[in-house]
Amino acid sequence: MGHWWYRNIVEPEKLPLLLALLSFVTSFLVTRVITRLIRAGRGPFKNITPGGMHVHHVVPGVILVIIGGFGAIGSGRHSFGGLASAVIFGLGAGLVLDEFALILHLDDVYWSEQGRKSVEIVVLTAALVALVLGGFLPFGVNDLTSAERQSRGLVAMNMATNFFLALIALWKGKARTAFFGTVIPFVALVGAVRLARPGSPYAKRFYSNRPRARAKAGLRAFHHDRRWAIPRRRFENFIGGTPDPAVALEKPPADKP
Repeated sequence: MGHWWYRNIVEPEKLPLLLALLSFVTSFLVTRVITRLIRAGRGPFKNITPGGMHVHHVVPGVILVIIGGFGAIGSGRHSFGGLASAVIFGLGAGLVLDEFALILHLDDVYWSEQGRKSVEIVVLTAALVALVLGGFLPFGVNDLTSAERQSRGLVAMNMATNFFLALIALWKGKARTAFFGTVIPFVALVGAVRLARPGSPYAKRFYSNRPRARAKAGLRAFHHDRRWAIPRRRFENFIGGTPDPAVALEKPPADKP
């Protein structure tokens, strides 16, 4: 363990990255716990509403990211200021990405279906940083053996290939497959080679004159959503909380006798 710690954390100077990742994950988890308590009306926590205006936690998150980012640039990598700036940056990034959906939609969709995008982007970000941090990429590591250079080079090539395949999957309308395919082997490959989802740019480009392919793509998307919707929702609800139910449509008034 000590050898791995020195080779992959200390020598390539990844300690600030480790602190940033830990504070990022902690910030996200603590924020989700607090928001769920506020939503349930439990505990001492309340929304910040000075003058009746709801201040979202993305605001202090942006401030912390700015402080931590500029602090890291102006500090030495091994100094206390550099390490403290990494922690501040991670805390701010957790607050910002927890409301990624709000930034994307420019609307308060935190507890809606659209708000699930925040959970997905946080999981993806943590996975990517952990992959770099774990030493699977040879950035900053000196005196690699031939076996280490080969294995890490293969992983780097695999990541580049996954990224390219993820772009194809995204073109085919499979955003979640593209996101997680950048870090999970073969996920992006499956998304890239299978039929595109109806309404995606790829389907509009190549299925417009192919009714059979269009129908097959729609049927496959229907079965896929029905198969994976419940497990995915349970996982996202466990991490981020259950979204508010859709507002029921108002029933038309009954005809008078």
